[in-house]
Amino acid sequence: MILHSEAETAAAGAALARAALAGDVITLSGPLGVGKTALARGFIAALGHAGEVPSPTFAIVQPYEDVDPPVWHVDLYRIEDAAEIEELGLDAAADAVLLVEWPERAGEQAWPDALHLSLEFGQDGARILTVEVPPSWEGRCPLR
Repeated sequence: MILHSEAETAAAGAALARAALAGDVITLSGPLGVGKTALARGFIAALGHAGEVPSPTFAIVQPYEDVDPPVWHVDLYRIEDAAEIEELGLDAAADAVLLVEWPERAGEQAWPDALHLSLEFGQDGARILTVEVPPSWEGRCPLR
């Protein structure tokens, strides 16, 4: 899927939000500046959050409990060892949607049932979005 602008990237996030269920994990991969956080902002805003959605690069985990389902926006960029992830308490987010940027920092075994999104730079400022749909998202993933 080609996303031609930040607005289209946010709209893709909004479309995902309408299909997401508590307990879902959505991973966002791609280089710095490609639009992972823009997609997450669209997702969180579509669920009703009216405030700012900063990148959680320094906080690592930014929960949004004011939306339904709740969302935990996670950025693993600064994680150097997958063992550090256990300390984040992400297992407590069972009733929330986990949006995880930089999931590769957690290792290949992390979140095997996640909806995997990958963004890469395209031409003329566009972004290329690739979606890997697990069985739990079959029939409800709006991005193809």
